[in-house]
Amino acid sequence: MKLTLKIKAAALIGAVSTVALMSGCSMNPSASLNGMKGDGHEYLLTVTRPNQLHVIDTETKQVIRSCDVPGVFGQGTVEPSPDGRIAYVGTNKWEDVAGFDITNCEMVFFAKQSDNNVTVKSFVSLAVSRDGKELYTIQNPTRKLTDRYEVMQPQLAVYDTSAGLDAKPIRTFPVDRQITKIMAMDTGEVILGGNDLQAINPQNGEIRMLSKLQHWDRPGDKWVQPDAFAMHSLGEHVDEFIMPYFTIKWNGDPGDMEKAEFWWGMSRVDLKTGEVEQTETVPFEFIVFNFITDPADSNILYGAFNTLSKHDIREQKTLAVHNMDHTYYNLNMTQDRTIYVGGTSSDISIHDPETLEKIGSIQLPGDMSTSAMRIAYLK
Repeated sequence: MKLTLKIKAAALIGAVSTVALMSGCSMNPSASLNGMKGDGHEYLLTVTRPNQLHVIDTETKQVIRSCDVPGVFGQGTVEPSPDGRIAYVGTNKWEDVAGFDITNCEMVFFAKQSDNNVTVKSFVSLAVSRDGKELYTIQNPTRKLTDRYEVMQPQLAVYDTSAGLDAKPIRTFPVDRQITKIMAMDTGEVILGGNDLQAINPQNGEIRMLSKLQHWDRPGDKWVQPDAFAMHSLGEHVDEFIMPYFTIKWNGDPGDMEKAEFWWGMSRVDLKTGEVEQTETVPFEFIVFNFITDPADSNILYGAFNTLSKHDIREQKTLAVHNMDHTYYNLNMTQDRTIYVGGTSSDISIHDPETLEKIGSIQLPGDMSTSAMRIAYLK
């Protein structure tokens, strides 16, 4: 009798275990991720018109989920949370921020920044603290009066990421104008990318200079004030922030173009340490919208626009150039060094890092326009 009961109990336990595994409860590591892979698996995030967030598996090169984003398409800004689970999207003509669980498209965060007669625009600027607890935006408010518009002081707005679907700023601090791309560091500070590179403490609003661009100290008769392109936040694959810029070095009289040198440069910030590197990288030969660093060698940069290019900044030379099918605004890179080039149109072009040759393509249902392409490491 006792033996029979033990056999029945063992059979029952086995049956329950089987059902649990089949039904996807906590015994299944991917259950809470709706079948998606965790352990830092890489997913590419981007946004297309009319207004959808797309989650792309970098292993299969397939779109595995498309989430409808409320509001009118903005600029396609995307910011992944540190655990890769939440994607924050700028929407509604740059005014609102929506956060989505990429495993099921559930909207878990929403911040409406405009209120009454004050319209708030956030140009590109989205960042998440390194512990995932706070979201940052740069708010550019304008008050609509009966006879005029009042341009107000820009500010850093700090949100609690657990605030849900009616999030309000928990702190705000004044900042300079023309700040766009921002990113959080391990130091707790937030990089402010605009006329210069600054860092702000989101707890008390203290600001310090990281890298001078519009206000750099070089003599004007030797160098032209740099023109920085602050459009897309990049660098999560190597824990860094890059601000590319263009400048001219005069080797004769200012304006003597025959003797002038044209240079790409960059300000690069290590997100772990806060250390800053500012340097001219390679001679200016063609337009590049964004640079990314090779995870295997920090001296190797890749750039994209009408071409995909590879550069050695130690040697200050271009190593390879591949002509693209059309203009692309953006690029990113996975840990295996596969290059993804996107933005502008509805296709993401995939390239080999050694030869730059095209090795694949991902077709999306709408054009990306100015959208970012970010890597989420799902944990």
